[in-house]
Amino acid sequence: MEEKVVKLLKRNGVTDVDSVFDASFIKAWSIRHPNDNRKGYSDPEARVGRTGRTFGLGYKLHLSIDSKTMLPLTCVFASANQNEQKHSLNMLEKTKLTLKGATARLKRLIGDPQYSDDKLRNAVDEAVIPYRANQKPNVKGLLRVDKKFRAHGPEDLRKEYHKRPHIEAVYSFLKTQYSLTINKVRGIKNVTSYALYSLLCLVLNREAAENLGRPDKAVSPTYFNT
Repeated sequence: MEEKVVKLLKRNGVTDVDSVFDASFIKAWSIRHPNDNRKGYSDPEARVGRTGRTFGLGYKLHLSIDSKTMLPLTCVFASANQNEQKHSLNMLEKTKLTLKGATARLKRLIGDPQYSDDKLRNAVDEAVIPYRANQKPNVKGLLRVDKKFRAHGPEDLRKEYHKRPHIEAVYSFLKTQYSLTINKVRGIKNVTSYALYSLLCLVLNREAAENLGRPDKAVSPTYFNT
């Protein structure tokens, strides 16, 4: 998959990349263990973690995309109880390696407050990551997000932060069009393989659309089935 992503980035003349980081919950094909409701019964590797405003049993797909082409740059799979910050630096290094192969550079990193960490901020040229409410509460002029997901702060940072929903669109494509949610395998190894097939389908769809001169069909698998 990485080779095809690199090829597509080069084809599109991508040199400076604004990468968006985010994670999405993948429901496990299992119920909770009756003696330990933090893990799965038939899938003991699954863990309970946050999914939106509630909790669920499963895994998380941590993804990095190019905000312009919406191509996946790298991914990490983990149990649902591991938060975004735990894998952020690994994601960053893998993202840089992909971009290096495409002779592109990471211009800025965009993420939600879950990625608000000094180590990550210091590892990139520009980080568009809102500070959490308990971080520097008395400092003005910082990018923040309220409970209704509205961004507040400098106009230039708010403008860049508006690129973050692009990754939500990618997750939507993966779940509704590339069967990511129809997951009936168990264990992180099998869940990883299944999710990688979904990601590969998204990339191949994009490649086929560009080869046919129909980039508008980049996320429309039904176009190639009719």
